Amino acid sequence: MLVSDVRNPFFADLAHSIEQAALAEGYVTLLGNANERADQQNRYLDTLIARRVDGVIVAPQGNDTGTVQQLVDRQVPTVFVDRVIPGLDVPSVTTDSSTGIRQTVEHLAALGHTRIGYIAGPQSVSTGRERFTAYQDAVVAAGLSEDPDLIVFGDFQAASGSAGVTTLLQLADPPTAIFAADSLMAVGAIAILNRLGLRLGRDIALVAFDDIEWFSLLEPALSVVAHSVEDMGRVAVDLLRDVIDGGRPESVRLPSELIVRASSATPVRPVRQAASTRPAAEQHPEH
Repeated sequence: MLVSDVRNPFFADLAHSIEQAALAEGYVTLLGNANERADQQNRYLDTLIARRVDGVIVAPQGNDTGTVQQLVDRQVPTVFVDRVIPGLDVPSVTTDSSTGIRQTVEHLAALGHTRIGYIAGPQSVSTGRERFTAYQDAVVAAGLSEDPDLIVFGDFQAASGSAGVTTLLQLADPPTAIFAADSLMAVGAIAILNRLGLRLGRDIALVAFDDIEWFSLLEPALSVVAHSVEDMGRVAVDLLRDVIDGGRPESVRLPSELIVRASSATPVRPVRQAASTRPAAEQHPEH
C-alpha cells in the first residue's frame, strides 16, 4: 500500500484498516509514504514493481500517470483508494463528498453564517477538486456569499491550514465560519486559532472534512464531515482480491455525512479582530 502522507491520521487509520483486511485474506502489507509528492510516489512504485508484489493499493498523487501507468501496462493488480487519476481504467473506492459538504454549508447557513471561509485542498488531486466543486455548488444553492477571497488553497498539510486561517482573518470582512477540506489542514487551523485566542464555536465556527478519533475529545469537540475509513479499507482489499483473481470489479463510492459538534453549534457572531495581534514570527507560517 502507498499512502499520501503517513502523518495524516486519516491515512494512518486507512493503512491499519487495509492491513487487517489483507491479513484476513492471507496477505501481508508493505507500506510506503508518498508524502504528497509524485516523485516520492513513483520511487516507491518502481520498487514495488521490481519486488513483484501480488498487488498494489495506492492513493495517487496528482494526475501524474507515468509510473502508475506502468502498473497497468505490466498488469500488476492495482486499486485506487480515496483518490483517482482520471483516464486510467483502475477500480477504486472513494467517497462521495457532496452530501456531507452540502449538509455542512446548510448547517452553517441555518445558524446565520453568510461568509464561510474554505481552505481547499490542492487542485492537482482528485479529492481536492471534488470537494472544492461540492463546496462551490453548496454555497450557490444556499445563496451565501461567493466572494473569491473566502477561498484559500492549501496542500493537505497542517501548515497550509494555519496559513489559510491567517489569510482569511486578515480580510476586511472576515468569515464567521471556516471549513477545512481535510483533517491535517484542520489541525493547522485549530493551532493558529488557539494562538489568536479565538474560541471555537463561540468566536468562530470550524468544520473539518475527515473525522479522526481525537477530534471528538477536543474542548469544544470538532464538527466534521465523516466517512467510514474502515469500510474504505475493507472494500479496497475486496476489490484488489477480485483483480488478483482475474476479475474486473466496479468502482465503489462510499457516503459522507456531517456530524455536528460544539465547534459549529453556536449561532453566528462577529469574529474578533485578533489576527493582527500575533507575533511577527507567525506572520508567514511555513508551507
